[in-house]
Amino acid sequence: MRRQLIAAAAAAILVLGGTATARAAGGGGEIKAHDWSFSGVFGTFDRGALQRGYQVYKEVCSSCHSMNLLYYRNLTEIGFDADSVKDIAAEYEVADGPDGEGEMFMRPAKPSDRFVAPFANEQAARASNNGALPPDLSLIVEARFDGPDYIYSVLTGYEDEAPEGVELGEGMNYNHAFPGNQIAMAPPLFEDAVEYADGTAATVEQMAEDVTTFLTWAAEPMLETRKRMGVKVILFLIVFSALLYAVKRKVWSDLH
Repeated sequence: MRRQLIAAAAAAILVLGGTATARAAGGGGEIKAHDWSFSGVFGTFDRGALQRGYQVYKEVCSSCHSMNLLYYRNLTEIGFDADSVKDIAAEYEVADGPDGEGEMFMRPAKPSDRFVAPFANEQAARASNNGALPPDLSLIVEARFDGPDYIYSVLTGYEDEAPEGVELGEGMNYNHAFPGNQIAMAPPLFEDAVEYADGTAATVEQMAEDVTTFLTWAAEPMLETRKRMGVKVILFLIVFSALLYAVKRKVWSDLH
């Protein structure tokens, strides 16, 4: 399942965004190098940004995009307590059953359920989006080597009008970060599109940063654990190398 979603995410990015070669040949996109809290050897996820990012996904992105690899219980990993997760899950309904009479029924979602998708199936998703299939966002960050920077740049790269001399196709929007500069998706973010629970100002840049952080965590939930393990391994190798050097000095001092 994970491999299939990685392939689907990669295909979606290639179809929507093109490869680096195509980008360079087709007018190119301006990718901003952003300063992320999770970058670098000691980088970690900002829990506040993760929770705000989930709010942006829930209130803005989830109407079109699924996250099929996430369970509601996973939200405890970004700082939500168990009761909050139960309340979040209960806002949705999932099919269950069969019951004693062999019938399927709907019930409130539980923390053990996957994120509820916005559409029942692919056909319904395409029918609601003029034939286009909104990609699942669970692993979308993994589809490009510059995933976080690319997503942030596209979300903040919309222009009200195309530059002089640029003719947009029907239903297309100008985006200076998108390969080819024409994108079918309308601008998803606008000032105060959400009201953050922690009082943070919901600028387009802030929402883009927060939801990108959330999507990065969704794609790499073990990132912090992996980095901590890497630091421990490096420290062990340093100490081990020092011990080997001390033993070598001791052995050779006895021989001479």
